[in-house]
Amino acid sequence: MNTQLIQRLAAQFQLPIKQVQNTVKLLDEGATVPFISRYRKEMTGSLDEVQIGDIKEAKARLEELAKRKETILKTIEEQELLTDELKARIENCFDATELEDIYLPYKPKRKTKASIAREKGLEPLAKIMMKQDERDLENRAHAFVKGEVNSVEDALSGARDIIAEWVNENEKARNMVRQAFAQGALIKSKLVKGKEEEGIKYRDYFEWEEPLKRCPSHRLLAMRRGEQESVLRISVSPDEEAVLERLNRFFVRSGNACGEQVKLAVKDSYKRLLSSAIETEFAQAAKLSADQEAIQVFAENLRQLLLAAPLGQKRVLAIDPGYRTGCKLVCLDEQGNLLHNETIYPNKPQEEVKQSARKITSLVSAYQIEAIAIGNGTASRETEHFIKKLHYDRDLKVFVVSEDGASIYSASKVAREEFPSYDVTVRGAVSIGRRLMDPLAELVKIDPKSIGVGQYQHDVDQKLLKNSLDTVVESAVNKVGVNVNTASKHLLTYISGLGPQLAQNIVDFRKENGAFKARKELLKVPRMGAKAYEQSAGFLRIADAQNPLDNSAVHPESYHVVEQMAKDLKCSIVDLMQSEELQQALVLEKYQTESVGLPTLKDIQKELAKPGRDPRKNIKVFEFASGIFKIEDLHEGMVLPGIVTNITKFGAFVDVGVKQDGLVHISQLADRFVSDPNEVVKLHEHVKVKVLEVDIPRKRIQLSLKDVDQN
Repeated sequence: MNTQLIQRLAAQFQLPIKQVQNTVKLLDEGATVPFISRYRKEMTGSLDEVQIGDIKEAKARLEELAKRKETILKTIEEQELLTDELKARIENCFDATELEDIYLPYKPKRKTKASIAREKGLEPLAKIMMKQDERDLENRAHAFVKGEVNSVEDALSGARDIIAEWVNENEKARNMVRQAFAQGALIKSKLVKGKEEEGIKYRDYFEWEEPLKRCPSHRLLAMRRGEQESVLRISVSPDEEAVLERLNRFFVRSGNACGEQVKLAVKDSYKRLLSSAIETEFAQAAKLSADQEAIQVFAENLRQLLLAAPLGQKRVLAIDPGYRTGCKLVCLDEQGNLLHNETIYPNKPQEEVKQSARKITSLVSAYQIEAIAIGNGTASRETEHFIKKLHYDRDLKVFVVSEDGASIYSASKVAREEFPSYDVTVRGAVSIGRRLMDPLAELVKIDPKSIGVGQYQHDVDQKLLKNSLDTVVESAVNKVGVNVNTASKHLLTYISGLGPQLAQNIVDFRKENGAFKARKELLKVPRMGAKAYEQSAGFLRIADAQNPLDNSAVHPESYHVVEQMAKDLKCSIVDLMQSEELQQALVLEKYQTESVGLPTLKDIQKELAKPGRDPRKNIKVFEFASGIFKIEDLHEGMVLPGIVTNITKFGAFVDVGVKQDGLVHISQLADRFVSDPNEVVKLHEHVKVKVLEVDIPRKRIQLSLKDVDQN
């Protein structure tokens, strides 16, 4: 194990070396973050998923840096320029930017102005000029007028090109320019001539400038999108005169002709080489920072969405509402299987209200429906109004369900495999119903970035986005756990240690051999080795198993501990799981061993009390204000119920029952300063909001949570 890497990680995260060493060892052995955080607390000192994930990312970055160092050392060695001092400096460098600065003078270059000047034999003249001691520069330069050098000015110009390259490759000079960018760089955005109409949505940025360090992520990403669409031209630069003054103080040591030539070379170096290189560096760093912030917002929204309250296994009638094309109905059983589908036309233009009403009440009765799910898209409010007016032969709860991403799912390969003989409208309605029953199980089938709860998700680094969102999905799935006998291939894919192939093998094995009756039967699944079983078993549940622990988060490796507990209390495992008195009688310290410590024992005790408990909240029915269907129905001062549909860095969007979501700006979330909207609201939370402003032409609604009673 790389001792230097462990020490760097321990210092970075301010953790004891042993904790980091054990965590890295587990990661190197192929353990997943959910498994380590849940079942290896003794080894990691109870680090949580976020801490372990951070160590994993930092470790990957350091390993990437180590590979880059190897390449650099090899390249310099091949040039026979690698000294012991340079080697030590490279090996002890852990900053990627600094490493590239060290390497820059040795980096193989394409043909440059400086290399052409060197070929003309002008490097000795450049060295004379750089020393700034020569009193008769013109005379010295005259000696270099030969071959391809046609004049003294030609010689001086070539020598300046070489000096400009030296300035560019000087670490101190680069850091001076970086410092100037960090302290005072302005980001400027200008309209590309002739793009006024095409780029109207970027109107705010036609003539815009502000300090780069104060530019919020959403604004930077909006400007960069405008640049991508060739509507805006973006530049990042500090005060040029101030930077040149600092560089001149560093390089120009004489007021003679040599000093003047060096001054000219410094200016050329800055304008032609340094400024563009550092601008690119800062633009990339600012973009990366904005990407990370936007991805963090998206990841948090996705986590909340995946862990939204499930209705559970109920018989559901799901409706994908519409006007002209009608409302697509599907009836689903408790497992989400499609029993029936058809279309009704209760809304305009057909308004077949009576026929639609008879059809709905008949289906509710025939299929013993327990809840109705209505998509929140086109005609949602009108359809909800129609459904709630009907009289049923039973108590029914009506839920409005987010349709975000449902159209992506319905046209996907996954949906075609599930419902090959049905069209996209039926598949979409099924997805709406299943989302009500179990949001997590349904949403894992959709590419996370298509779920629509992000901020500029299409503008950020797609690899970073995918890694982050996949981590969130993995975390959410393993936090909840899955029933191995009912889970889809897509849900099983995200279980710790499985992946697509093993998930498919589990589903195939289940089809051929019937339901799993015990966790240990998973070892019969093709390619399910000891390691994959160790990583996954604790997150896979088997309802009605002979061993009740198979339907809990207690890992099979700890079954012997629970068996010993039950034996000591002279009861069965079932008795122990059903009796709070017996659980409280346990003296946990008695069961401590080298590998099983108090953190694991406390987890076991909690799990015995609520085996396989779903960590998600209970679902609540929501009702919009009556009589509010379109933006024209709103007026300032109204207080309305709403659902939080999206959270960004600058505020939260709330659906109050009209076609357009309203914005609660971050300044309107509370009567105090709010740095992160997630401090105040959560995705799909039910809130009451006050209407501040309604801009009908621009379809904008400004809302506030201030001074609004949430009870």
